[in-house]
Amino acid sequence: MGIGKNLSETKGRELCELREETNTNTTNSNNNKSRRNRRHRQRKMSPGQKLFQTCNEVFASTGPGIVPSPQNIEMLLSVLGEIKQEDVGLKPEMAFFSSNNPRRTPKITYLHIYECQQFSMGIFCLPPSGVIPLHNHPGMTVFSKLLFGTMHIKSYDWVVDLPPHMPTIVKPSSETEASDMRLAKVKVDADFNAPCDPSILYPAEGNMHWFTAVTACAVLDVLGPPYSDPDGRHCTYYQNFPFSSYSDGLSIPEEERTAYEWLQEKEKPENLKVVVKMYSGPKIVEN
Repeated sequence: MGIGKNLSETKGRELCELREETNTNTTNSNNNKSRRNRRHRQRKMSPGQKLFQTCNEVFASTGPGIVPSPQNIEMLLSVLGEIKQEDVGLKPEMAFFSSNNPRRTPKITYLHIYECQQFSMGIFCLPPSGVIPLHNHPGMTVFSKLLFGTMHIKSYDWVVDLPPHMPTIVKPSSETEASDMRLAKVKVDADFNAPCDPSILYPAEGNMHWFTAVTACAVLDVLGPPYSDPDGRHCTYYQNFPFSSYSDGLSIPEEERTAYEWLQEKEKPENLKVVVKMYSGPKIVEN
């Protein structure tokens, strides 16, 4: 009887182990099948749809001031880097990219693709000489891809690594009501020609920039998270001034001074005209 009981227990254990092994194999098989199906679906996706799906994944666990993981950043940069103008239904001869009156500041068109609490997607369309003035992105990680054309980009970091005795914030002496001026270092100041790699701004690195269209051009922007006045993420504009304007007390080598400028907050420029339109390129399904 003892042997029968032991045999029964042994068979029972073997049966349980067999079931567990079968379940494990089935689970692994299902997981592998799911991954294959996901890769297959991604191969069939349009580039715009793939970008949307990737943004959903990358920004799912981020928030204000929280940068995606290096792996997710590389994944999004890779997907964004593959996007071409025809993937979003744009052509340089479209009306967005022409200016009827060369004497006036060209208006800019923003094509709204998608926005939620975690991220936004959109395209800025600039005629030649169109300008998006110097502005910030509080708490945001910003991915940009120049789809076509030539654009001059200038970006800045706030200076935070000077010795404590060197002032990085000064009060303008001529205008008592003017806002303080803060020292910034130029990070990028160059022309970019499409096709080129996507760029990225971090919450605390290169967070302020301005765009000037050398030729007609289009820029695909992904912001995570997007601007939100109720949440304190306002778009602030700046005026830049040469370092020499307020250089007292700052011992920066002469050959490095051109890399520094003073930035002062200002109201939104009156001549900045941005027309918002809905994106009408290849369909992107929000799921």
